[in-house]
Amino acid sequence: MKPTSPLLKVLISGGGTGGHIFPAIAIANAVKEQDPQAEILFVGAEGKMEMEKVPAAGYRIEGLPIRGFQRGSIIKNIGLPWRLLRSMWKARRIVRTFAPQVAVGVGGYASGPTLAAAQCAGVRTLIQEQNSHAGATNRMLARKADRICVAYPAMERYFPKDKILMTGNPVREEVVRLEGKRPRGLEQFGLQEGRPVVFVTGGSLGARGINQGIEASLPKLKERGVQLIWQTGTPFFAQAGKAVEALGYTDCKVTEFVTRMDLAYAVADLVVARAGAMSVSELCLVRLPAILVPLPTAAEDHQTMNARALTDRGAAILVRDDRTVAELGDVILDLLAEPNKLNGLRSAIAGMAISNAAGAIAAEVIRLARQ
Repeated sequence: MKPTSPLLKVLISGGGTGGHIFPAIAIANAVKEQDPQAEILFVGAEGKMEMEKVPAAGYRIEGLPIRGFQRGSIIKNIGLPWRLLRSMWKARRIVRTFAPQVAVGVGGYASGPTLAAAQCAGVRTLIQEQNSHAGATNRMLARKADRICVAYPAMERYFPKDKILMTGNPVREEVVRLEGKRPRGLEQFGLQEGRPVVFVTGGSLGARGINQGIEASLPKLKERGVQLIWQTGTPFFAQAGKAVEALGYTDCKVTEFVTRMDLAYAVADLVVARAGAMSVSELCLVRLPAILVPLPTAAEDHQTMNARALTDRGAAILVRDDRTVAELGDVILDLLAEPNKLNGLRSAIAGMAISNAAGAIAAEVIRLARQ
């Protein structure tokens, strides 16, 4: 009788934001699709959203007491060294008791201690680097990593070339599957066919720079008959609603949060968004012309690097966060007035799309485990 393969055990660490959590869950789902008997354990940061989202997706998770540096407050950072030590101790215990064949890091506070502990224990490790500019923790962990899955070209400037595998970023498949959804989207948002639609999104908390730029542009957007889906986030929602109501701009649909991103993408002719790794990957896959407004306070300015990876190839337009009030409305209207430019952006961004990233990463996880 042919001996059966040992039970596949995979440790996945990271989180803090949806941009790390949802790709991690996508990888876990893809591993389970390829090996239904696989056992998967997540490691996150205590008090962060992964501690809720991961169990909701059907997976176990352990929390580390790790947290990030708090800018502007010395007192809040006094306990950081102790938290880091406790996180390392707990990560080592998790690795020892769970005994994975592979540990995967997707970024976030918990990823560093967990992958470091796995590497110290001789466990194979895979890093999923989402951005075009690799963070310091991943650059350090890469020295002992077995494989580094990336979403952008030219990442050998950060990582050993022989360890790099171009896979793209895992996204939620239901978000980028748009076929046949346009009529439903028009109905969902109360929009009309035949008139331009701009989808503005700054993530769940909104984007202050984008919101301010859109608010300043409302009169000219209304005058040109632009239909707007404006996802403001909670902090700016009331202010945006008052501005739209004061103008009588009934074609501007203001919402705190868009739960059906697929329907918003399905009706959009143009998207205004931050340049987080997941947003950029989704835009590539849905092949939508985009104006990117990078978050200026992002670590190591990685969002600007993400945006540049597209703009350097003619696949998006970049507007600086501090220039939105002066420029954003005009850039939107100029693009809508020139279909050839929109089509050029659409073609270029489609050329950067990499599908089935989660499946490719899962296959590499399993390959490492079975070596």
